[in-house]
Amino acid sequence: MVGSWLGNRSNRAQAAGRLAAVPMPAGAGVLGCRVLDPVNQPVPDAEFVVTDTAGRNVVGGELDPFGSFLVTVPAGEYRLAVSAEGFAPYRSNVTVPENEVAAVGDVILNLAAPPSLPGPGDWEIEPTHSSIGFTARHIGMARVRGRFNTFAGIVRMTEGMERSAMHVVIDAASVDTNVKMRDGHLKSADFLDVDRFPTVEFYSDRFTHRGGSRWGITGALSLHGVTRTVTLDAEYLGVGSGTEGEVRAACRATTELRRDDFTVSWQSMLARGIAMVGTSITVDLDIQIVPKG
Repeated sequence: MVGSWLGNRSNRAQAAGRLAAVPMPAGAGVLGCRVLDPVNQPVPDAEFVVTDTAGRNVVGGELDPFGSFLVTVPAGEYRLAVSAEGFAPYRSNVTVPENEVAAVGDVILNLAAPPSLPGPGDWEIEPTHSSIGFTARHIGMARVRGRFNTFAGIVRMTEGMERSAMHVVIDAASVDTNVKMRDGHLKSADFLDVDRFPTVEFYSDRFTHRGGSRWGITGALSLHGVTRTVTLDAEYLGVGSGTEGEVRAACRATTELRRDDFTVSWQSMLARGIAMVGTSITVDLDIQIVPKG
């Protein structure tokens, strides 16, 4: 569906007059539109992509705070795609005339049907197709990326997803940054102290639907002998079938931890004035679950 934003002859003439003061390259035109939801409110978090007739990206990006974009492109035929979390994507063919504003109009994004939820019962993390990684700043410049190679978890699904629960256990000694010496230091008393605290555990029984495929999963994270409340920002990806035809569900999630909250302050280095790692660590999870056998 399209509306009237730059979409009728009068508006296009006014827009062309206003744009006349802006230098335009020879052979170029202007493509723009406003993106609205079904109740005619702007969708400022939407993204757009313009491709040519061969499918090559020409321009793209995020919309402005009013849910609009306006770009200069060579005159010609294009394919416009607009997408936003929780909405069905919009696609259309667009002709951009030379030295004119293309008549796209208002684009209305319809709400997308949410993906079907896993059935009730116990589901377990399938480690072969799952990962738990982290990113930290190193001496204020480069980023150190790592992962935990050994973990297990159970998700107990209920009819109402909000009443579901999950329990994940991570082997702290399985930390892996692809540098043996650094991994040994991470396992030492300066960092994770795996001899005293061999596991990292997360338990949650609070699932909050944030709209569309977004969920908040709030629970207790126990790390380095300290337990804190943590919320995972999760994106549910739906239910599908594996290569053997088995049913599985998938999600991505992220959270940010402050190392001082878990007394992982590495005082021996800080006392020497060496700020090796930043104050926060980003944790990223890519999880697939299967019915527990």
